[in-house]
Amino acid sequence: MNNIKGRCIWITGASSGLGKALTIQLVEAGNFVIASARSKAALSDLAKQYPGKIKILPLDVSRALDLKKTAAEIREISDYLDMVICAAGICEYEDNLSFNPDMYERTLDVNFLGVIRCLNIALPLLKKSQLRPHFVAISSLSTCVGFPRAEAYGSSKAALNYFMQSLRADLSKIALDLSLVRPGFIATNLVAQNDFAMPFMMAPEVAAERIIKKLSARKFLIDFPRRLSWPLRAWGFFFSSWCKWVAPKLTRIHQW
Repeated sequence: MNNIKGRCIWITGASSGLGKALTIQLVEAGNFVIASARSKAALSDLAKQYPGKIKILPLDVSRALDLKKTAAEIREISDYLDMVICAAGICEYEDNLSFNPDMYERTLDVNFLGVIRCLNIALPLLKKSQLRPHFVAISSLSTCVGFPRAEAYGSSKAALNYFMQSLRADLSKIALDLSLVRPGFIATNLVAQNDFAMPFMMAPEVAAERIIKKLSARKFLIDFPRRLSWPLRAWGFFFSSWCKWVAPKLTRIHQW
């Protein structure tokens, strides 16, 4: 059941995939959404479908200067926020163990530091919410166990996991709800580059519906689908067995 209605919500990564699906479903449920992404054209098309219900705010979460400007722009749209959903993300793979620092920097800059920048901007406005404010970060089930080639992507999402867990501990006596969403494979442009089997693939609309249902219940950890999350959690516990039996079949690295 979705009881998220009548709220002012800021969503990053809103121009496509999961972020777009979340934006549409939350708008149709009766919320006002501030939609952010790099593509102004895609955001404009989305806003035209819902006039007066979506305000676009183009930005690149990896650029601190853009976000400084955004801090002023978002206050012009609303003097409060009830919810923030950080859905912007990128994925790059370590194909030959070159350990290119630029790739790691790009991935961490968007998937981890981008969330921190958005929280820095949003926190003063969340404090002004007349409801119990809610901050949401989108991570990944890939953090349950170390996947081959995912050194950069997995590390950025693992850092996000720890940050949200630590933040939850610090906010244990403060009225700001947190949710850490760790989905499996979702059919988006982000995973379209993948050239390996992706079990239990889910449409963005289906994933968004599941997430909103859990957010309505103010769940902190939102993992799905279970038929993928439970085995991955188990392999994470038996990591030595994962490295012995599963990882060798997945990796492409066979020599230095």
